[in-house]
Amino acid sequence: MDNDRYRIDGTYRQTLLSPRELLSSSLPNRTWINEHLTFTHGYGVSLSPVNEVTPEGLPVLFIKDIPPSSTMDLMVERPEIYFGELASDHVFVNTGTKEFDYPEGEKNVYKNYAGEGGFEVSSFFRKAMLAARFKTLKILFSNDITRESRVLMHRNIRERVEKTAPFLSFDRDPYMVISGGRLVWMMDAYTLSDKFPYSQMIQGYGNYVRNSVKITIDAYDGTMWFYVFDERDPLILTYRKIFPSLFSDRDAMPKDLAQHVRYPSDLFSIQTIVHATYHMKTPQVFYNKEDQWEIPEIDGRFMQPYYTIMKLPGKEREEYILMLPFTPRGKSNLSAWMVARSDGEHYGKLEIYKFPKQKLVYGPNQIVARINQDAEISRQISLWDQRGSSVIQGNLLVIPIEESLIYVRPLYLKADAGKIPELKRVIVGYEDNIAMEPTLDGALQKIFGGLFAARPDAGEKTRVGTAGVVRADAPPLTGRVILGQTEYQEIKKRFERIRETQNQLDRSLADYREDLDALGKALASAEVFGDKKAGSPEDPPQSAAPAVE
Repeated sequence: MDNDRYRIDGTYRQTLLSPRELLSSSLPNRTWINEHLTFTHGYGVSLSPVNEVTPEGLPVLFIKDIPPSSTMDLMVERPEIYFGELASDHVFVNTGTKEFDYPEGEKNVYKNYAGEGGFEVSSFFRKAMLAARFKTLKILFSNDITRESRVLMHRNIRERVEKTAPFLSFDRDPYMVISGGRLVWMMDAYTLSDKFPYSQMIQGYGNYVRNSVKITIDAYDGTMWFYVFDERDPLILTYRKIFPSLFSDRDAMPKDLAQHVRYPSDLFSIQTIVHATYHMKTPQVFYNKEDQWEIPEIDGRFMQPYYTIMKLPGKEREEYILMLPFTPRGKSNLSAWMVARSDGEHYGKLEIYKFPKQKLVYGPNQIVARINQDAEISRQISLWDQRGSSVIQGNLLVIPIEESLIYVRPLYLKADAGKIPELKRVIVGYEDNIAMEPTLDGALQKIFGGLFAARPDAGEKTRVGTAGVVRADAPPLTGRVILGQTEYQEIKKRFERIRETQNQLDRSLADYREDLDALGKALASAEVFGDKKAGSPEDPPQSAAPAVE
């Protein structure tokens, strides 16, 4: 699953994309022809929004099926995946053996390769050299491999970039992007050194790390592009002088690909570890480590940075960010959270948001403990987590809302005989309140009952006041007008007609008086608190719809 974002039908959406790669080692009949001539590539992707599920708790798919079908304005026109994360061996294309593309009903669809990846066999000499390279005479004596056949080598994208630029280090999480109807892999590359003076050493990275290069690899023909994103890095400037044709400017990246550049999680993890100590700027405080932070632990594991779309405090619009919270060393309350921005001109900017020390803000571990101690939640988990099924507690999300924090954790139920977990509950934590409901909206409404109006069919009677929504059990708003849904709609309709009539120069006085009379009758049927005709708060208007002020 690759976490990314797309503008779908004009809306900025966070998505999960999963490529359908082919793992040759899983073929039921592993013959040389099957592995190298017939089953040569994966096919298509699935794309789903991160915040929608079906009534059964399964993902909503924007792109699905084989061939890929889309329910939006994002299409996949070249779904074949010859180069990917799972590809591990060479294949021959355009041979006498048909290449399996995808199943269709009881038959299979076959298609020849039409790209420029790899190189042509072209001669008997090359055929012999390939037989020696791969240590098999089947290549030499195969009648299916002709001069027009092509061989695709180094199809694993990590192996491919490592052989091309062995002087760079690469991020552990490449991700796929849909660009112009094609499937393109994106990968972050680093320049490293362990010779930088007066700098903390990080195991596996040294003490100098720069995310200087973004790499794109076409999933169909394997074409690679290396884009320099940090022109202040002396190491990449030196490599660029040595290999001038290998690297391209940042501005040369196609715009639709540039919109999917994201801050790498490996680099962000390193920066959060270092910042947990070096945020202390006072020498005495730093020497005594009085205000040292640490990464929170949940269920015995350190929290990992996660991508999300949110509106940061003081910003004008939502954006795609990578974030991670901090807790004081040896404590569980929340002290700060750190953000890496990924969109447009703000790419690469890091921001830290601190909480006042005099105020207790629950940390992730404390919220998890309170969730596990909740009687209703604990009973439900125990009921589900029995023989035949298991409960999976999803990632805990820390979501800043204005000046507060909301914690969200999904619960999945997975049958022992099944492979697809289903979302069954969403747990929301806010300050001292914990709620578990089938949907996020339901959990939020349970916690913030005074901030959300009830649905018309919910059977609750909620009054809307000038300062927002008031709880159904709140004291009556004495002296204010409370209208039933029917009366409200009647007054609205009459008012709109009056306004339209007034704007017409040729209106007649008779029509105007008629509308005024109708308006007076509608107002007369309204119920007023404090008036004996209106009834009491215990006897509200009998209407299926919520009362509207």
